[in-house]
Amino acid sequence: MSRGRIEKALSGFYYVDVDGMCVTCRARGKFRQEGLSPLVGDWTEVRETGPGEGMVWELEPRRNAFDRPAVANVDQLVVVVSAAIPVTDPFLIDRVSAIAALKNCGVVVCVNKCDLEPGEELAEIYRRAGFPVVRTSAETGEGVAELTALLTGRLSAFTGNSGVGKSSLLNAVQPDFSLRVAEVSEKLGRGRHTTRHVELYHLDCGADVIDTPGFSSFDAQELDLELKERLPECFVEFRPYLDGCRFAGCSHTKEKGCAVLRAVRAGEIPSSRHQSYIRLFGELKDLRAWNR
Repeated sequence: MSRGRIEKALSGFYYVDVDGMCVTCRARGKFRQEGLSPLVGDWTEVRETGPGEGMVWELEPRRNAFDRPAVANVDQLVVVVSAAIPVTDPFLIDRVSAIAALKNCGVVVCVNKCDLEPGEELAEIYRRAGFPVVRTSAETGEGVAELTALLTGRLSAFTGNSGVGKSSLLNAVQPDFSLRVAEVSEKLGRGRHTTRHVELYHLDCGADVIDTPGFSSFDAQELDLELKERLPECFVEFRPYLDGCRFAGCSHTKEKGCAVLRAVRAGEIPSSRHQSYIRLFGELKDLRAWNR
């Protein structure tokens, strides 16, 4: 039995890195019986059945897991955004960062294409919220060294709406990476998906990265009852104020004596972040226990 990590899952096969060698595996039938699917990023025990072939035999306990994209044990999500074409809606960043906080996963906000549009206003929102923020240009190389430092020693999943330059950035971090890059459609203002499956890559700088399909992957499947119950604490800059509200059970949307609303009015919490909170609160408020 050997220990390894799943680097790619495709058509029922799992490609596991075992001591630097790729072992092509099927999963034991017991996983299907238990309703459990091995995920990219999982650490696993592999029982080899032949040269370069084996079975995913056991899964180690996970730090976290996401449904879509299907990944596990992620240290941080690198949310790649843009103030140029396509312009990223901050709500998409806030939605992803709330889901990440719920799952004990860090978030790095990467404002790309700053050669076309600096994006300083967008970057400042997330600096004030307490996130690591880096402004980059895959074209000029600006910020790439800073991004590389944030990736080193961690397993990071890159996500972002199509066309913001996720694959271009990975190619800039490691020039021989050679992920396919699609041009942004001028008519639609978004790129065509170039990543068709989830895959883990090792970079020379000591980073591991997962390239995933775009923001649409983080859909309503991740908006569950637990997120509803813990939504205020998933907006990390709300946390210092949550015990300061006048009324227990404050929703932080419109109540008098709400410490969060007071912080928003004082400029201590960015108003766009609170607006995203209200929008997510509205999406989640009708979830009931039977939705689990």
